[in-house]
Amino acid sequence: MHNPLFAGRPVIGADCQIVDAEFGAYVWINDGSRVQHVSFGDYSYCDRHCDIANASIGKFANIASGVRIGATDHPLDRASLHHFMYRSADYWPDAEPDEDWFAHRRSRRAVIGHDTWIGHNAQVKPEVTLGHGAVVAAGAIVTHDVAPYMIVAGVPAKPLRARQPAAIAARLMALAWWDWDHDALRASLDDFRSLSAEAFLEKYEGRAGGPIPPGPAPA
Repeated sequence: MHNPLFAGRPVIGADCQIVDAEFGAYVWINDGSRVQHVSFGDYSYCDRHCDIANASIGKFANIASGVRIGATDHPLDRASLHHFMYRSADYWPDAEPDEDWFAHRRSRRAVIGHDTWIGHNAQVKPEVTLGHGAVVAAGAIVTHDVAPYMIVAGVPAKPLRARQPAAIAARLMALAWWDWDHDALRASLDDFRSLSAEAFLEKYEGRAGGPIPPGPAPA
């Protein structure tokens, strides 16, 4: 079904919870997702029932349904790990929340690179970085940084294979097509659809801003 997206505001589905979030252009948050203390780059989206916290999401990130990023943690070095210690006002009217603990949680950000894909029901733990172009297989739990253009799978996630050869990956990152403006992306759409990564690079390397969209027809 056609889902129109907008440059000036995100499309937020039904029953979403959004707290302290920033959204770039053409962002889509699908039904039932919870997004807290997160920034979404241009063109990124998450599908249904995602739980994303304390994360910086790059541009053109593809986040499948049921994904959890930046799962909140508990203090393992104390006498208890229960949240009565920091959600204390829920239990005693004269107790204050432990704001230092919440600030610590928010500081442990996950970083998701540009043009990434995180598969259904995968998890990315706090303070993990997914490099540009990386892919996380469905159901994987990512506990360590993932190199650019690497595909990882499993529990815990381990490298499966490279999405692109190292030389091609480096050239794609140098091209940084994800920084092209909306008109340039439209002008190159057919090439995105039809060319291999290498052929695309051969055509567009040296054009830092992407293709020049055609101007109006002469009068």
